[in-house]
Amino acid sequence: MARLVTGGLLAALAVSGLLLSGCGVGAGVANARQACTFVHHALALERASSRSLTIAQSRALAAQALAELLHAEPFAAAATSADGSWNPLQTTLQEANRVPLRFEAPALLRLCQVADSSSPYL
Repeated sequence: MARLVTGGLLAALAVSGLLLSGCGVGAGVANARQACTFVHHALALERASSRSLTIAQSRALAAQALAELLHAEPFAAAATSADGSWNPLQTTLQEANRVPLRFEAPALLRLCQVADSSSPYL
């Protein structure tokens, strides 16, 4: 009888572990998608800043783009906490203060393309 109870307990733990791990992955995707909404807005601001504007206007838009990326960081961190495969998104966003957005844009676009897809797995 003890083996039956122990076996049932182990099976219940295994099933609950699988269910909880699935929730983490879903939370990771949701947070990655939220981060990507800020990324998309930042990239739009970056494109706007490269148009023929005054220097002051271009700098203001570039500063707004950086602010959007900074808003995205907590969501990317939460995504990484829930599912470590989102670490590239978090790491790329953390470099926003050091690397110009035009150099980060291709990586961010690709990462957000994955996040926004119907099968968002890196």
